[in-house]
Amino acid sequence: MVLYKSGRKWEEVVFIGEYWATIDDKGRVVIPSRLRKVLLSQGVKNVYITRGLEGCLFVFSESVWNIQTEKLKSLSFTRGDPRAFTRLFFSGAFQSKIDRQGRIVLPQNLGLYAGLKETIVIIGAGDRLEIWSEDNWNSYSKKALESYGKIAETLLET
Repeated sequence: MVLYKSGRKWEEVVFIGEYWATIDDKGRVVIPSRLRKVLLSQGVKNVYITRGLEGCLFVFSESVWNIQTEKLKSLSFTRGDPRAFTRLFFSGAFQSKIDRQGRIVLPQNLGLYAGLKETIVIIGAGDRLEIWSEDNWNSYSKKALESYGKIAETLLET
């Protein structure tokens, strides 16, 4: 969750939902209006897109990107796993402006990484958006739903 200053109070922003979209021939995708309204209401004009996990792309607002950057910068570069992760995370990163039609550009290298074709799925994942190929999302969500209850028991134990 991310807190944004709005007037005199802090507002919590959480991205939710599952949306199907298409990529045009120039690699652009329209951010669904509900998600776009959340971004624009917080003054977000640019997003950061990078390699996600399980074959998706992560899309961060600038403020969340800065938070993630600080966390990753604190990892030891002398250890192999943090070094490999930060290399892949940052080398795949791309900044995209949200245009007047609410579109962002998905670079070809990231589209290839995520196996994106014409139809994609954009999901709200709390403090970020995720972009999935339709096939990968259907496969992942089907498998994850099978263990949803067990995961909840593990994570939500009191």
